[in-house]
Amino acid sequence: MEDILGGYEAYMNPSLARTYRFMGLDHAEYTGHGAVVVDTDGVEYIDCAGGYGVFVQGYRHPRIVQAAHEQLDLMPLSSRILVSPRQVELAKRLQELTPGDLSYSFFCNSGTEAVEAALKFARASTGRTTIIATDGAFHGKTYGSLSVSGRDLYQAPFKPLVPDVIRVPYGDLQALEAVMSDQVAAVIVEPIQGEGGVIVPPASYLPGIRSLCDQFGAAMIADEVQTGIGHTGRLFAVEHSGVVPDLMCLAKALGGGVMPIGAVVGRPWVWKLFDESPLIHTSTFGGNPLACRVGIEALNVTIDEHLPERAAALGEWFIPELERLQRQHPDLVSEVRGRGLMIGLEFTAPGIGGMVMSELFQRHVLAVYTLNNERVLRLLPPLVIEKDQLEQVLGHLSEALAAVELVKDDLLA
Repeated sequence: MEDILGGYEAYMNPSLARTYRFMGLDHAEYTGHGAVVVDTDGVEYIDCAGGYGVFVQGYRHPRIVQAAHEQLDLMPLSSRILVSPRQVELAKRLQELTPGDLSYSFFCNSGTEAVEAALKFARASTGRTTIIATDGAFHGKTYGSLSVSGRDLYQAPFKPLVPDVIRVPYGDLQALEAVMSDQVAAVIVEPIQGEGGVIVPPASYLPGIRSLCDQFGAAMIADEVQTGIGHTGRLFAVEHSGVVPDLMCLAKALGGGVMPIGAVVGRPWVWKLFDESPLIHTSTFGGNPLACRVGIEALNVTIDEHLPERAAALGEWFIPELERLQRQHPDLVSEVRGRGLMIGLEFTAPGIGGMVMSELFQRHVLAVYTLNNERVLRLLPPLVIEKDQLEQVLGHLSEALAAVELVKDDLLA
C-alpha cells in the first residue's frame, strides 16, 4: 500500500497522499460485489459511500457486466460517421422513463459535462445570459459547472468564472423571486442538495421554481446527477414534487457502476437550438456504444429489481434508526435528514465528520463527508444493499460515535 501512496506523491497529488495517510485510509481497493468493496488483502468493506452515487446497482452487477462484454466484443467506440443504434435505444428508454414531455437526449461522459451542456442549451434556446444558482450547490468542477456551484473555496483560485451568474439561498423561493427577470436564461437546482449536506427543500420549493420559470420564460434545469436513478425512492427526485424540468442532467448511476456516461434530457422547445446547426454541441466520446449499452442495462436493472422502491422501504426503516443514534449522541450529531437511501448526518462541529469517517473505516464501513459541508457525513449506499448489512452499519456507527465521544474534546480543542 505504501508503494501506491508513494506513487500518488511521485506522479499525481502529494497532498492527496498525505490526506489518505492522515485519515487512515491506507488500504487499496481490489474488487467489489453488491454493496461490498474488497481490498488487496481480501478485507471486505460495506460501502455506504457508493462512489458518490455511482453504484446504485452495486458493484459488478452480472447483467450490466455481461452487457458490457457483449458490446465490447462488437464495437466499444463509435466511428462518429455512421449512426449509432445504441444511442437511439438509450435515448428512447430515457424518453419513456423521464417525466412529462422530456423527449430528447444529448450524451456526454460525466455529470459536469451534462451541466455544461444544459447551461449552453438554456442560453441558446432563450437568447438570454443570466443563470440563477443556489448557495451550497455542487454541479461539477469544469468552468461553467463551477461557476454555478455554491462554495467559494473551489471557485476562488480559478476566477474570473463564467459571468452573469446569481446565487440565492437554497430552498428560499422569495429570494429567487426577487432576482427573477426577463434576462434569466435558467434556474439550475438540485432536487436535494448532495454536496451541500443532503438538504431536502420544502415541498413547495421545486413547484415554486417551475412556476417562476414559466412566469418569466426561463428554463428550469434539474441537476439529477446524484439524486437520479433511484437514490431518493423514486427513479428521479423531481417526481416527489410532480415537477417536469426543461432540462434534466444525469450521470453517475446511469453508468451502472461500469462505464462513465452523462446525459441531458430536454423538452422539445429547448432542443430547437439544434435546428440551424445539428452539430452546435458535440462530444467525441459521448454516447459511445459501450457506454450506451451499459446505460440501457443499468436502467433496466434499476426498474426490474425495483431499486427505487427498495430505497424507499429501506430508508423508511433506516432513517428512524439513525435518528435514534442521534438522540443517544446529541453532543455529536445535530440532525439526521434525507430521503430514501440518500442520507446525511450533520455533526455539531466540522472535525467530527472526519473522525467518525475514520472510525467507520477501521470497522470496515466506507462513508464520506459532503464536499460543501464538512459537518455532514453522507450515507449513499448501493440500492442492492441488504437490510442485515445496514444493521451492521448501525452497530459500527454506534461504536464509532462512542469512540469519538471519548476523544472529541481533546481533538477539537
